[in-house]
Amino acid sequence: MLEHNEKIERFFNKKLINKIVESELQRYVSFFENTYKENLENSKFNLEKFPRWSIISGYYAMHDATKLLLAKKFNIKVDFNVHKTTIALLREIIKDKELLKLLRIGYKEFIEMANDLSKARKDRTRAQYYTGSEFVKEKYKEKASDFLNTIVMPYLNKIENILKWYQYFLIRML
Repeated sequence: MLEHNEKIERFFNKKLINKIVESELQRYVSFFENTYKENLENSKFNLEKFPRWSIISGYYAMHDATKLLLAKKFNIKVDFNVHKTTIALLREIIKDKELLKLLRIGYKEFIEMANDLSKARKDRTRAQYYTGSEFVKEKYKEKASDFLNTIVMPYLNKIENILKWYQYFLIRML
């Protein structure tokens, strides 16, 4: 069985991730502190009127919060295959199965939305565009609301708690 650090080292060796140079760290952390919050607000704002964008923004809030955690706690930035690498790296670093499950569900929803877009592009009259279909609009509103409340918010709460505890331990160590 590989050691935890050896598994993470493979990510570095494959050039999927890198250490953040000290001069970039604060800018990088600040960026993701802002973007995950902006994406969350965008998800809430678009919930009723544009539920598909609500789902996409909700997933990006989760993704950016994860990248914030990786940067702030481990000084790591993800460089290649960003979404899949972020999930795989989190799987190695965090052993909270519920957190990993929520991120995987968020990514799956995001991919389904991308697939819907691809299908709609091929056939613009398909229901994915839901023009004129109140039933489909309502269905997406329900899905977006459920996604925000049962996936995005619990995930972000867990990430925020990890970051708070990390700050607490850093202060205690000083």
